[in-house]
Amino acid sequence: MKPDTGAGAAPGMRPWGFVVWFGTVSLLADVVYEGARSVTGPLLASLGASSLVVGVVTGAGEAAALGLRLVSGPLADRTHRFWGLAIAGYALTVVSVPLLGVAGVLWAACVLVIAERVGKAVRSPAKDTLLSHATAATGRGRGFAVHEAMDQIGALVGPLLVAGVLALTGDDYAPALGVLAVPGAAALGLLVRLRSRVPDPEAYERGAAPKAPRAAAGGRLPTAFWTYAAFTAATTTGFATFGVLSYHLVQRHLLVTAWVPVLYAGAMAVDAVAALVTGWLYDRYGPRVLVALPVLTAAVPCLAFTHTLAPAAAGSLVWGAAMGIQESTLRAVVADLVPSGRRATAYGVFAGAVGAASLAGGALTGGLYGYSVPVLITVVVVIQVLALALLGVTTTRRTRPRTG
Repeated sequence: MKPDTGAGAAPGMRPWGFVVWFGTVSLLADVVYEGARSVTGPLLASLGASSLVVGVVTGAGEAAALGLRLVSGPLADRTHRFWGLAIAGYALTVVSVPLLGVAGVLWAACVLVIAERVGKAVRSPAKDTLLSHATAATGRGRGFAVHEAMDQIGALVGPLLVAGVLALTGDDYAPALGVLAVPGAAALGLLVRLRSRVPDPEAYERGAAPKAPRAAAGGRLPTAFWTYAAFTAATTTGFATFGVLSYHLVQRHLLVTAWVPVLYAGAMAVDAVAALVTGWLYDRYGPRVLVALPVLTAAVPCLAFTHTLAPAAAGSLVWGAAMGIQESTLRAVVADLVPSGRRATAYGVFAGAVGAASLAGGALTGGLYGYSVPVLITVVVVIQVLALALLGVTTTRRTRPRTG
C-alpha cells in the first residue's frame, strides 16, 4: 500500500507554521466537539439518563476515543496513511455532532456521543505523529503546548456559542448543535489544504536531527514508555468526566443549563494556560513537572461535588488545568520516549491504556457520586498517591528531553 505522506517532499512551510496551521484545524474542530461535550451531561439527563448512565456513557466515549487507538495507531505506522486517517477521523466528528442535537431518544444520543469520540480515535495517533515531527524542531513541550492552547481557543468559543444559542432558543439542542456544522466544514477544508502544502512532515524531524536513525516499525517499545503509560492510566482512573461534573451542577440546581457551557469555556481557558506553562517547564525540567497532574486530579472531586456554587465552579476550573496537562505535556513525553518509526503505535497503546482508565474513571466517579461523595474523594486520593509513585519510577528511567 502506497503511503500518503509524500515521502521525500520538502515541507512547504516552516515548523512553527505547521504547528500553528495544524493548531487552527484543531481550533475549528474543538469548536465543534467541545461545544457538544459542554452540554453532554444535561442533554443526556433531559432524555432520562441517571448519573450512572451519564458517567458510563461519557466514560465509554473517552474509552472509545482512546482505546480504539490500539488499532488506528499500528494501522498508521504500517500504512503511513497519516493524513488519510486524520481527515477521516475529523469527518466522523463533524457529522456526529449536529446529529446529536436531533437524536430525540436516549439510546441514539448515547451512540452519537460515542461515535464522535470514535472519530477522535481514528485521527489522533496519526495527527499526533504528524505534529510530533514538527515539534522535533520547535521543542516538544512548546510545540505541543502551543497546539493545545490553540485547541482551547476553539474549546472556549464552542461552548460559548452553544450557550448563546441555548439561551436564545429556550434550551433547544437542535439549533445549538446544528450551528457547529459550519466550523466543522472549515476544519476539513483547511486540513486538506495543509496536507497539500506539507505532504511529508517527517522531513522536519530529519532536518532537526539528520544523524538520528529512524526506528523500524516492528521494534519493541521502550520499558520507560510502559511505566509512563501505567502512571497516566492510574492518574486518569481517578479523573472525573465533565459530564458528571455538569450533571452535579444542574441536578443540584447550582447552575441553569445555559450557564454550564460558560463554565466549561472557563475551564478550557484554564486548560490553555496550564498547557503553555507545563509545556515550557517540561522542555527545561523534564517529566518532573507532571507531579502537578495527580495533585490537581485529587483536588477536583474535593471542590466540584460540594453543594455551593463557588467551590463547585472552582473544581471545574481545576479540572480544566488537569486537562491542559493531559492534552499537551503527556503527549510530548511520548514523542521523546519513542522513536518515529513506532510513534503512532506508541500513541495508540498509550491511549488504549488511558482509555481503559477513562471508562473505569467515568463509572467510578458516576457510581460513587450517587453512593457517597466522601467515599469518592477518598478513593480518588488513594489512586493519585499510587500515580505519584509510578511517576517517580518513570523519572528515574528517563533522561532529560531535548529542548529543540
